[in-house]
Amino acid sequence: MAGLVLFLLLILAMASNSSATASTWCICKEGVSEAVLQKTLDYACGNGADCTATRQNGACFIPNTVKAHCNYAVNSYFQRKAQAASACDFSGTARVVTSDPSQSP
Repeated sequence: MAGLVLFLLLILAMASNSSATASTWCICKEGVSEAVLQKTLDYACGNGADCTATRQNGACFIPNTVKAHCNYAVNSYFQRKAQAASACDFSGTARVVTSDPSQSP
């Protein structure tokens, strides 16, 4: 649980460091297989997302799950693309949210 909270706080920090004011975020959808999430993660990291923080010993490596790393990668890509809605589709595996994912419900 503490790892998830840390991860979400780091997403917020990354989003607030972007040139645009974060009012929307991109996250991976629930119910998507790990294999598909891995493809989404690989695509985002290979096409503009800054994924260095999710590598071993990186600030966002923990939790070390495909879902957590996918969330970080798609949001990084989305923020770098100026929060364009089309930059958060990833063939239907991600979605835009307006509630800060670092805030627990």
